[in-house]
Formats: sequence, structure tokens, C-alpha cells
Amino acid sequence: MFYTYAIKSEDKNYIYVGLTNNPDRRITEHNNKKERTTRSYAPFKTILIE
Repeated sequence: MFYTYAIKSEDKNYIYVGLTNNPDRRITEHNNKKERTTRSYAPFKTILIE
């Protein structure tokens, strides 16, 4: 099963939307700056998982 997730930067005006089969792992990767495209916007708050 795949999930759509949206996360919002806590420090900047930035929202990222992604698709994954493991939202908890993926959001942790974003918050740990392991994703190059969102690294400069961390930390994130989850706003949607569907």
C-alpha cells in the first residue's frame, strides 16, 4: 500500500508532498536531512498522511 504525505517546514514557508510505502520512515529521513531536496528546510511537521 502506498501513502501520500505532506510535511511543512517548521522554520520556513515550505510544504513538501510525497508518495511512499512507509510514511514514518520517509518523514524521519526528511527530518534527519537525508533527502537532498528538503535538507535545507528541516525540521518538518507532518500535516497529512493518506
